[in-house]
Amino acid sequence: MPTSNAKTFVLIRHCQATGQQPDASLTDEGAVQAQRLAEFLADYPVDFVVTSRYRRARQTIEPYAETTALPIHQDHRLNERVLSAEPLADWEELVRRSFDDPDLCARGGESARQVLRRADAALKDVFYRDHVLPLVVTHGNLMALLLHSMDAGFGYRGWKSLTNPDVYLVRERPHESRKFVRVWPP
Repeated sequence: MPTSNAKTFVLIRHCQATGQQPDASLTDEGAVQAQRLAEFLADYPVDFVVTSRYRRARQTIEPYAETTALPIHQDHRLNERVLSAEPLADWEELVRRSFDDPDLCARGGESARQVLRRADAALKDVFYRDHVLPLVVTHGNLMALLLHSMDAGFGYRGWKSLTNPDVYLVRERPHESRKFVRVWPP
């Protein structure tokens, strides 16, 4: 767990949802997953919770927040990556290529570099508050890009291997790059 020389946070991908829209809610199975996740997290000394503004991210951590009486903060910088302003038939190919070309961007969409810039800014704000163990709930593409930025081997295959939910502990030490370990599924 955290030490005075390291910053650690819990990074979570939301539970199973009904869709990709910002207002998509959890499925019935996703609600069950959220309850299991709350039980799993019970032994972690979380003292701050922040999610994207998407409904499914907030719903993922609500059971945990209710049992711990922690407020849920929201940050738009943790929202899922916008791939394009229009539907893409080859969206998965765009995601795959983004791991090798961080500036690749479809019309009206965000590049991987842009997503990482906003996500890193959100994480720095969380660290600035000097919490013991903050918990961050986000989305698959953003999460995979963050993990890929810490380990270039994560990439597209890592993104494909993510589950709903998925949980990583991320540790940052002074003068070292971030390191992560997967702790869910248990």
